[in-house]
Amino acid sequence: MPGAGESRAERAARRREEATQGLDTALSFRGKCRMAGRVAMLVLALLFFVPLHYLFRLFRLPSPWPRHFLGTAARICGARVHRVGTHLKRDVFYISNHLSWIDILALGGASGTAFIAKAEIQSTPVVGWLAGLNRTVYVKRENRLGVAEQINELRDALAETWAITVFPEGTTTDGKSLLPFKTPMLRVLEPPPPGVMVQPVMLNYGAAADDISWIGQERGLNNAKRILSRKGSFRLDVHFLEPFHPRDFPGRKVIAAESRRRIEEALVKVLDQPLRPFRFAEEAIGYKPKPAPAE
Repeated sequence: MPGAGESRAERAARRREEATQGLDTALSFRGKCRMAGRVAMLVLALLFFVPLHYLFRLFRLPSPWPRHFLGTAARICGARVHRVGTHLKRDVFYISNHLSWIDILALGGASGTAFIAKAEIQSTPVVGWLAGLNRTVYVKRENRLGVAEQINELRDALAETWAITVFPEGTTTDGKSLLPFKTPMLRVLEPPPPGVMVQPVMLNYGAAADDISWIGQERGLNNAKRILSRKGSFRLDVHFLEPFHPRDFPGRKVIAAESRRRIEEALVKVLDQPLRPFRFAEEAIGYKPKPAPAE
């Protein structure tokens, strides 16, 4: 019988593994209460910040409210965000590793950045609307013929928002792995817009990474349910690494390689161990785990 004789840690590990296989996570009564409470607080935050945002837009004023909402939402969801290093406030292209939808709340709240997201997000109820409030740029990964148009949209967004973030791994990982960086959306840096810098960002959830990461076959709704019902809070360190000028690393592939090198170096340092191969092969992003060495 599942769960019989299990410790709390073993039970949590089993439920995480079941989630990666696409199975729904059953919540306890207390878990349901925690989730309901957090959802209620998120709704209250929306009712407070969104009218203020539209009021500022009505008078054509720069609106700080999306950033404040994202930071508040991250805290409601349990994240205790700590900034490490100095982030550039404008004319910056952030390149970050990616574990969860919490990344967007934390990074947006910490820096005010806009994001590049898959086009499917735009049609998602509520989430798509919220992403639009934060000036999200939508891209169709399969639309290779429309890359030039998407690059123009990115240039316009960068000119308007001053900061934009891309997650070049193309999917979320487990916090102890780092996938190859995809480069099509970095074409906005060929040639780099005047004055724009690149700043790599490393996100570290520490011991909570296994709980928070959205990996395998888990559905987004189940991942949100797991996080919102989770007991207590968790620390999320947002490491703003040393920025560099893209003209010093000409070409999007070189920029991607340099950003990945810096993120990997920082991640290995905080983990105090080498990165491990990502165990979920994703043909869509062109990655397969390396075979284990023969004994």
